[in-house]
Amino acid sequence: MSALPPLMRDQRPIDADHLRLLAIFHFVAAAFALAGIAFLFLHYSLMHMAFADPRAWKTQPQGITPMQFMAIFRWFYVVFGLWFILSGVINVISGFFLRARRHRTFSLVVAGINCLYMPFGTILGIFTILVLGRGSVREMYEARRLG
Repeated sequence: MSALPPLMRDQRPIDADHLRLLAIFHFVAAAFALAGIAFLFLHYSLMHMAFADPRAWKTQPQGITPMQFMAIFRWFYVVFGLWFILSGVINVISGFFLRARRHRTFSLVVAGINCLYMPFGTILGIFTILVLGRGSVREMYEARRLG
C-alpha cells in the first residue's frame, strides 16, 4: 500500500460561505437584541402596573414603598436597555464588516462580547472566532485590505 498525498481543495469558497453565514447570524443576533428591548418594555409595563396599584399594597408593612422600589428598579431597565441597544448596533456593524471582509479585529471583539449571551451568542461567538482565526480567512482579509 502506498500512501497517497492528500487531495488539495480550494478553501476560498468554503471560507466565503462561512463568512456569509456568520454575517447573517450577526444580523439575527441584532434582531434578538431588538427582541430583548421589546421584552424589557413589556416587563417594565407589567411591573409598573403591579407596583402602581395601591390596593395590592394596603396590607404590607411600612418600609420602602412600591414606587420607591420601582424607581430603583428603573436603573435595571436602563442598563439592560442600553446593553441591548449597544449589542444590536455592534452586531449589525460586524455583520456588514463580515460581508465586506473588513475590520477583522472588530468582528473578533464583537464575537467575544457575544460569548456572554448564553447559549446562542456563545455559539455565534465561538464560530466567529474559529472562522476568523483560520489562516485562509486572514489571507482573504489581508488581500482585501491591500487590494
